[in-house]
Amino acid sequence: MSDKDKIIKERLPAHIAIIMDGNGRWAKKRGNLRIFGHQNAVAAVRDTVEACAELGVEYLTLYAFSTENWNRPKFEVDALMSLLVQTILKERDTLKKNNVKLNAIGNLKSLPSEVKAQLDDTIDYTSVNTGLTLTLALSYSSRWEIIEAVETIARKVENGDVKAGDIDEDMFSKHLTTFNMPDPDLMIRTSGEYRISNFLLWQLAYAELYFTDTLWPDFRRDDLYKAIIDYQQRERRFGKTSEQLSN
Repeated sequence: MSDKDKIIKERLPAHIAIIMDGNGRWAKKRGNLRIFGHQNAVAAVRDTVEACAELGVEYLTLYAFSTENWNRPKFEVDALMSLLVQTILKERDTLKKNNVKLNAIGNLKSLPSEVKAQLDDTIDYTSVNTGLTLTLALSYSSRWEIIEAVETIARKVENGDVKAGDIDEDMFSKHLTTFNMPDPDLMIRTSGEYRISNFLLWQLAYAELYFTDTLWPDFRRDDLYKAIIDYQQRERRFGKTSEQLSN
């Protein structure tokens, strides 16, 4: 029986989030520049997206570029932005064919104009799709997102639109960039690192975390299947006891 056949379709995670880590180390092991790893990571993205779409996963969020990544060498950042434009253009029809709807979160105003234009155009191009929602976290960090939400709510309090006593988890969640999707059920991080790295800190509160030594450019659908199988073997209690769940 293949790993795919072991997956219980009725217990799929509705939302999978992935920290795609290890591109630089993958390239370094082959004696190449880091951008070589980023270029070869596109195949991992394509295979993972197609596998999620085939399985029936509803939401997939990929941590593509953090606000901290702007501090990397200019050559690498410029190459990454160029690669992003090329990839978006190249994958448009594949997204359409697989009924995938593209979305993006983060400080998108900080992206280069060409990247932003291609991103907006592809989001519009795939907006009628009804299958998997693929979200790219670009120029994103959770601390940035939380501060943005706090500032927005604070302005509403100052203007008298909201009372301080009305602020609760539900209201706060609605002011995050992920307001239109459920919190992740499963978070996968590749490359053997055990960190969340400022990614969806609020939303991952009850997610199941899965770490693999596989470097992202080598990640394929079989690796995804293994992560989902591991997820399905866990008991998600959300603060309750096992006895409460069984009853």
